[in-house]
Amino acid sequence: MFNYSISALIFILLLAIGLLVSVAVGVFGNPVVGVLLFVVFLPIDILISSSVRVAAQWERAVVFRLGRYKDMRGPGLFLVVPIIEQARMIDTRVISVNIPKQQVITRDNVPVTIDGVLFFRVSNAAEAIISVQDFRFAVSNYAQTSLRDVIGQMTLDQLLTEREEIAHAIEQHVVKDTKGWGIEITGLRIQDIDMPEELKKMMSRQASAEREKRATITKAEGDRDAAFNLAAAAKTMAESPGAMMLRTLQTVDGLGPSASNTVVLAVPIEVLDALRFARNGGLPTMVDSQGPVAETRG
Repeated sequence: MFNYSISALIFILLLAIGLLVSVAVGVFGNPVVGVLLFVVFLPIDILISSSVRVAAQWERAVVFRLGRYKDMRGPGLFLVVPIIEQARMIDTRVISVNIPKQQVITRDNVPVTIDGVLFFRVSNAAEAIISVQDFRFAVSNYAQTSLRDVIGQMTLDQLLTEREEIAHAIEQHVVKDTKGWGIEITGLRIQDIDMPEELKKMMSRQASAEREKRATITKAEGDRDAAFNLAAAAKTMAESPGAMMLRTLQTVDGLGPSASNTVVLAVPIEVLDALRFARNGGLPTMVDSQGPVAETRG
């Protein structure tokens, strides 16, 4: 974009200057000479405008002279010799490459589908151009093969719990394979791990069973602690004669404020017979094992 703008601007300026000179020569001198001068000036203008190049701050220009590597230029404005020299612009910013979904069999024979993202940047533009035909395509393929190699050596549990370590291992494989390419691998991240639905259901049931196990253990520990506390409380109340009575009265008092509560007190049957005997004026009451069943009055 910058090169086209600069080249077009220089071409227009030089063309305007050449046109003015040619018109002046044709008007004040020989018209034929003016036309010839413009015809000669036009290709020179094209060559000069095409020799001016601009590289952005994040770009480097790899210059080849007659097919051989000459040097690197940029960022900024630089010149190339038309026809003899060629410049290829290389972006040195961090590039992200998506690793397509890969079907991999883990070490414990579980099929999984996994994908990721690889981040890298060009550290040496000349090596990236000369050593590899298409460094982006090559790095992407190396990342795919490294991902399959590393995942194939892991079990499913390792794959789910050691994602950072696996990503680091894949990154090291790619760094080793791309050494000398002028490329710096900055990171690799695993995006998604997909498993068969049957396996997902089994893992869900296993996780549910583990949670139920922990809940049961926690409840049992709570019951044990409560039993210890109750035993200690019973021992304390046994040592104090009025402690049990006070505890009973506190419990009844706590139930009293609510009108919807019904309090049932267990009273021995002999106490009921004595109360009824006193109410009847001293007449005996016949009772059986279930309580009073008849009354006799004279």
